[in-house]
Amino acid sequence: MIKTEPLFGRLITAMVTPFKADGSAIDYDQLETLIEHLIKTGTTALVVAGTTGESPTLTEDEKKELLKRTISQVKGRVKVIMGTGSNITAKSIKATQEAEALGADGALVVAPYYNKPSQAGLLAHFGAIASASSLPVIVYNIPGRTGINIAVETIVELAQKHKNIAALKDSTGNVDQASDIADRAPEHFRIYSGDDNMTLPFLSVGACGVISVASHLAGPEISEMMESFFAGKLDRARELHYKLMPLFKGLFIAPNPTCVKYLLGRRGLINDSLRLPLVPLSAAQQATMDQLQ
Repeated sequence: MIKTEPLFGRLITAMVTPFKADGSAIDYDQLETLIEHLIKTGTTALVVAGTTGESPTLTEDEKKELLKRTISQVKGRVKVIMGTGSNITAKSIKATQEAEALGADGALVVAPYYNKPSQAGLLAHFGAIASASSLPVIVYNIPGRTGINIAVETIVELAQKHKNIAALKDSTGNVDQASDIADRAPEHFRIYSGDDNMTLPFLSVGACGVISVASHLAGPEISEMMESFFAGKLDRARELHYKLMPLFKGLFIAPNPTCVKYLLGRRGLINDSLRLPLVPLSAAQQATMDQLQ
């Protein structure tokens, strides 16, 4: 059975990547502003170049520079986790090794997408990545984007065989599956909810925290919700959960990170530039977002 002491703190932010107004380059001045905002509002670790960071549209050089700049700005105040997963095992290994060399504290590795490997293939894929680096690896299970679910048995076996397969980002929305993993995985393993709206339900079955999008906008409230849960103040935790649900749901009325970037732009923290194939919100979607301000 797993424990609930957090590996990278309880509130990990899957950080957006700020772009120049025309989307041609990363805006590093805005990145500094965003990092300071996130640290100030309770983030305990940052995920760089994840899906929320629009990793599919970042070049390899951009990813490396983004990691370097983030580590430099953070100065050890919070942990920095690099998104290193792809559907090519050799590419994921190289990216994870490079992240370790550059000073990342961990690697977030998504299940291979599009080629849809078997469970045996998933064991081989994640095992090869873990064996090639000493970084703690967070396995990222998000069937809605990858087309495959990493089975309970596969996750448990990976955690048993590889001590540095340290955690799971669970974006399945399946509390039963998370419960089975929490029961059967070794003590060193941790579960993070990968969906803000599922944080409280997942905490109830053994998760230690969340890898969040909404924390860009509501970090203190999310932190308080989790602190209340672990302090046994369940009514307060539920109250905050209910209060935050419109934001949690609203941020996904359009493909992530379109909505969160729009609201960050409205708050003057970054501009809301995206890279194709993502496009700006429609007028109707903007109106919906404005109600969440």
